Amino acid sequence: MVIKKEGNEMKYDIQPGVKGLIFDLDGTLVDSMPYHLASWKIACNSFGIKMTEEYLRQYAGTPGWAIARELIALHQLEEKVTVEEFIGKKNSLFSDMQKWIKPIEPVAAIVKKYFGTLPMAIGTGGSRSTVERTLKYAGLTRYFDIIVTANDIQHFKPHPETFLKCAEAMKVAPSLIEVFEDGDLGMRAAVEAGMIATNVQNWYDSNWEKTIEI
Repeated sequence: MVIKKEGNEMKYDIQPGVKGLIFDLDGTLVDSMPYHLASWKIACNSFGIKMTEEYLRQYAGTPGWAIARELIALHQLEEKVTVEEFIGKKNSLFSDMQKWIKPIEPVAAIVKKYFGTLPMAIGTGGSRSTVERTLKYAGLTRYFDIIVTANDIQHFKPHPETFLKCAEAMKVAPSLIEVFEDGDLGMRAAVEAGMIATNVQNWYDSNWEKTIEI
């Protein structure tokens, strides 16, 4: 990784020989995780569950319905709420917050720099409808023709399927692709796919508990 500081601005140069770029979305390309955490907290509270940043970080990159299923089983709520009801409530809350989501500028700068020069893709555990809205609100829709979501795969991160599908659509060999990620599961998936994995967590204020404007 080559990071240069110019004043207060961070500059990043992609790895030599890279022919394609893949970006995770939430917490990597856009600063959306505080809103995901807030919506999970409210939804969980309504079912008597306490959601923490530490718990949610373990599942970064996991589809929301899988997290809801895990919570229901963990807290023995099968008789009280379905997975569909749980994730529906969380998604409704998050949808109301999406308009405040902003790009993570050091990562967005890479997207803008290599747009039209290198093939790029989004590889995320989010649902397609939510991902498309997030990109729209963040002003990043125009940069991505290739988007692989939880709706497009059978195996989720840390399985490499998400990133390998991106590579196939980009027509670039996995070994020549650099993946930008913030989650442990995503980093493992990138390595398993045979790609260069770059963690962006220290590129910005990645505290999910920070005060957010709603």
